[in-house]
Amino acid sequence: MNPSSAVVASRDQALSFFNNPFSQAHSFPFANFKNGSFVVPINTQTRKPKPNTLFTASKRFQAITACLVERNPPAKALRQILELPGIRQGPACFDGLSAKLVERAGFQYCFTSGFSISAARLGLPDTGFISYGEMVDQGQQITQAVSIPVIGDGDDGYGNAMNVKRTVKGYIRAGFAGMILEDQVSPKACGHTKGRKVVSREEAVMRIKAAVDARKETGSDIVIVARTDSRQALSLEESLWRSRAFADAGADVLFIDALASKEEMKAFCEVSPLVPKMANMLEGGGKTPILNPLELEEIGYKLVAYPLSLIGVSIRAMQDSLTALKGGRIPPPGSMPSFEEIKEILGFNNYYEEEKRYATSTYNLYSDRVSSNAYSIQRVQDDSEQRGESPQDPVVEVITPDVYNNYGADGSRDPFSGIWSRTLRIRITGRDGFEKLDVRIPAGFLEGITNIVPALGGVNIKELLDDAAEEVGGKLLLDFNDTVGDRIQVFLE
Repeated sequence: MNPSSAVVASRDQALSFFNNPFSQAHSFPFANFKNGSFVVPINTQTRKPKPNTLFTASKRFQAITACLVERNPPAKALRQILELPGIRQGPACFDGLSAKLVERAGFQYCFTSGFSISAARLGLPDTGFISYGEMVDQGQQITQAVSIPVIGDGDDGYGNAMNVKRTVKGYIRAGFAGMILEDQVSPKACGHTKGRKVVSREEAVMRIKAAVDARKETGSDIVIVARTDSRQALSLEESLWRSRAFADAGADVLFIDALASKEEMKAFCEVSPLVPKMANMLEGGGKTPILNPLELEEIGYKLVAYPLSLIGVSIRAMQDSLTALKGGRIPPPGSMPSFEEIKEILGFNNYYEEEKRYATSTYNLYSDRVSSNAYSIQRVQDDSEQRGESPQDPVVEVITPDVYNNYGADGSRDPFSGIWSRTLRIRITGRDGFEKLDVRIPAGFLEGITNIVPALGGVNIKELLDDAAEEVGGKLLLDFNDTVGDRIQVFLE
């Protein structure tokens, strides 16, 4: 950006930007778009803020220079990425949350995967079940969840050339920066599965021409990624011919799916050398060799997609969690984020902060929000607070589980009352011999123990504690194997 043509953003513009730095509605298109970040030129001239302005109330703000135009459209942002040196990695997402995680991880753009969306939304294979309407709806949720450009999976365009034009226009309205169109017949199939067939050369090229015409008619600059599946359906030579024809028809990026060797990948990258090439690294065992980004860049690729990483690890994580739950356990802490981390990812904290901006005198913001847990929380107030006076002492929150009164925590002298000075140790050892869990809790928290190991809910631990209450030293209360073969031990210490 030429500093002489820049102006200092107004206070309201700067406030708006810092509150919503990547909103779809407003942002500044800073120059030097590099490595997926907006590099903000800082005005080196010292500007003294006026007294009593927002600039004096927060350390977050600096004087920034920016062009007074709207943020780059998604397609333009993607084209800027294509112009950057080096190869660009793009994981494939399938919903708003997975797209948000891609953005938080620092990637410059992402793909949508028809395979993954069909799996996550329908629970069905990618064999043509999912419709245009479902893909557009899912895509709009994804593009609205992030600020990075998203390349949508347009499958075969959902019909003839006229349907392709409708699909392109729908994807543009949904906020996609680019879209992939392929030359398979309907119903289409996943690129690395059997039974794929492609349309004729003429029809394949006409699909791309129709997409280019739809782009012109809408005044958009959406990036058209032309994909051919003819390598496996017909031959390598046919796929190379179609790629050249797609480039001549106006495609912005070329993609041959399921190339079978590094040599074939090199031959592809020699076709229409001025048009960027896309690679598809199908994790878990596809037909294309898995190469690292540097190897792909050396061959000549510009974009690389990872279609199954997110959906694949999600499936495995859910399977492992369900196995644990069926065995009477909850997933170990290291296998999932904490509740606070989940809330941060989803934007709860940002929501609460922004909510305060719209508070009225009669609206309670609940600024003292308390996270829910398995036990009741009571607020203890002194007499002065109840009378409307200002309390001299801070308010105290006391955790009062029902088990306290039920089991002698009220000061009674029954044998169990001494248990509150003891500790329960719960240890779970997997059938492979590795330790899965080793925690200690107050021996009186009988409800808490079932939250940790639900399988213990049917065990009368109260009776076991009654029998061991007068014993000195540690004692093994339980030792058994659950339904999945893990060993569960409970000790009184």
